[in-house]
Amino acid sequence: MSRARWHILREGASVTLARELPARFDICAETWLPQADPLRLAHQIRQDMWRVLRRMRGFSPVVRLEARDGGLAVRAGGRARAPVPPETGARIAEVLEAPANRQRWLRHAGRRNAGFDRPGGARP
Repeated sequence: MSRARWHILREGASVTLARELPARFDICAETWLPQADPLRLAHQIRQDMWRVLRRMRGFSPVVRLEARDGGLAVRAGGRARAPVPPETGARIAEVLEAPANRQRWLRHAGRRNAGFDRPGGARP
């Protein structure tokens, strides 16, 4: 699926990546990451979360990153059209806290630019 099919909402110090609007968190988990390009991080997090939850019927991923305290507050989860299995939040948290995932995301997103300081978060 191409990036053109994802809604990217920018509001002040936050970026939200969602498949459907309005972005809604029926289920979610949160973490904190060091500064990096928020849109690149959002796509990486969404991909890994989707790999774990792709068999969950009616699930539509949402990732929100907000610049805060020198880093990024991350909220990942999404919309669910069917009943949510009780372990879903824990599975999302495992994706967010896995050291290998976090290292890969930060390598991909780079720490050189947070993406909030220029219109549209564009890279130089």
